[in-house]
Amino acid sequence: MKTLIKIAWRNIWRNKLRSLVVICSIILGIWAGIFINGFSYGLNRQRTLEAIQSNLSHIQIHDTAWSQDPNIANQLQQSASILRALEDNPQVKAFSSRMLLNGIVASANGNGGAQITGIEPATENRLTGLAEKITEGDFLADKKNKILLGKALADKLKARIGSKVVVTFTDREGVIISGAFKVAGIYRGTSSQIEQLKVYVRQQDLQKLLSENIAPHEIALLTSSLETVEPVQQELQRQFPDYTIQSWDELSPELGYADEIMGTMLYLIIGIIMLALSFGIVNTMLMAVLERRKELGMLMAVGMSKRRVFSMILLETLMLSLCGGPLGILLGFLTIWYTGSTGIDLSVFAEGLQSFGISSVIYPSIETSFYFGTGLLVVVMALLSSLYPARRALKLNPIEAIRTI
Repeated sequence: MKTLIKIAWRNIWRNKLRSLVVICSIILGIWAGIFINGFSYGLNRQRTLEAIQSNLSHIQIHDTAWSQDPNIANQLQQSASILRALEDNPQVKAFSSRMLLNGIVASANGNGGAQITGIEPATENRLTGLAEKITEGDFLADKKNKILLGKALADKLKARIGSKVVVTFTDREGVIISGAFKVAGIYRGTSSQIEQLKVYVRQQDLQKLLSENIAPHEIALLTSSLETVEPVQQELQRQFPDYTIQSWDELSPELGYADEIMGTMLYLIIGIIMLALSFGIVNTMLMAVLERRKELGMLMAVGMSKRRVFSMILLETLMLSLCGGPLGILLGFLTIWYTGSTGIDLSVFAEGLQSFGISSVIYPSIETSFYFGTGLLVVVMALLSSLYPARRALKLNPIEAIRTI
């Protein structure tokens, strides 16, 4: 076997240029596959995490009637008990209660529909980092009758810091209520739709406009990790069975579905690239077999078994692939590691990316197991690519092959 390995190794370097071209194509193909997959995986993961961090959170709690009828009357009457339970749960990293009212925000220059979100500034900032998203002005903090507008809505209303806007909504009896607020800050959201839809005020300021005390309509929370979401959800559902408790993938099924199919898509892409590379390897090995017809015929004539001839062709193909495969994987790993740290700036496409809730800086990433899976695919590709050339070698007639000039 050792002798066979030496012969196979020497054979692949008989035509150095051809072998180097094949090896370089394998390196380039695998590197491109890993980078494309890393970029796609990182983009999808980033979109999911940004949606969770800025809007969805890991878990949301609502009244059971809220999803069918997001009405001011469908409140969380046990909100105080829920907040205490979250405070005592070590798996809960941050949480905040919200009052959600649908209404209109108007300025002297225009108006627009909006979801008026009453928040506790301190807890909301811990949950979503809202203060860090403000590009103009200041956070709400303890300022009375102040409002935060999204950049898209502020542009539509032609509102600036300090501008007066009027918020209008209806109470549970259908009575129209209006209140004047001054713009404290303008924030940038993950998408222009969110910027145009969501405005933030303090819960205390909303309560003053209403004739009765209103409990929060929503409690959102972040757990310590994605892996702890389901256990925390189940525990809360057991404690508060009368409420609807949904995880992020239930609140936004398209994000959960995209996360599930991404793993399949990664291997599909690299599989297609491997298939294309295999044709090049088959062609190279077939040319090598046809060029060495006389040599192979002589080997079989002097007693080399067909099994050993088959093994020699297989080893040559495997060695050719293993020269390029690990280098391609290493190059892909280093590229993902570097760009995952520095990010890829796509500011030129910022507006289009923002409409899909994606940041203009993409950080490629990929699961470690994918590198091992790619290595396995390289071996499988090499073995499959060797079958046809080896079969052609076995069909050679030793006498006719020796006569070949």
